[in-house]
Amino acid sequence: MIVLAGATVIAVSWDETAASTTTASFTVFDRLFQFTQLELFFAGVATGAVFLLGLGMMFSGMRRSAAKRRSMRASRTEARDRVTRLEEEKRELERKLEATPATPAPAASATATAPVVDRDRDGVDDRAEDTAPHPRVEVPRQSSTDQLVAGRHGRSDHR
Repeated sequence: MIVLAGATVIAVSWDETAASTTTASFTVFDRLFQFTQLELFFAGVATGAVFLLGLGMMFSGMRRSAAKRRSMRASRTEARDRVTRLEEEKRELERKLEATPATPAPAASATATAPVVDRDRDGVDDRAEDTAPHPRVEVPRQSSTDQLVAGRHGRSDHR
């Protein structure tokens, strides 16, 4: 838009006959345009408006780009600071780990203080009992003369 406005101003300023006569004629893309001095003035106003609109669009785009760059820079700085803090925390934890002596857990005291598990309450720790499979207990089948037929028990007496 700025280039179009600039080209129009240059075309009008180079035409010496436009200022001296009552009508000015311009040829654009093999088309002849004739303007009076008042029409030429309003065309200049429109050209100036197009120029200002183009400048406004350009500056708003530049402002938006600058804001986006600032936010990206801030997020990169924040991420870099977060990584630095995490690395420092890691180094501090590694220093603490190196400074702490490794002490093996005593095995004898662990069994003495271990809780006793006696679910069947026979006085013996269940973990020490033999947990082999128990023999299968056979339950004798009971024969029944009752049969459920159509929602009714099979009885000999009908009421």
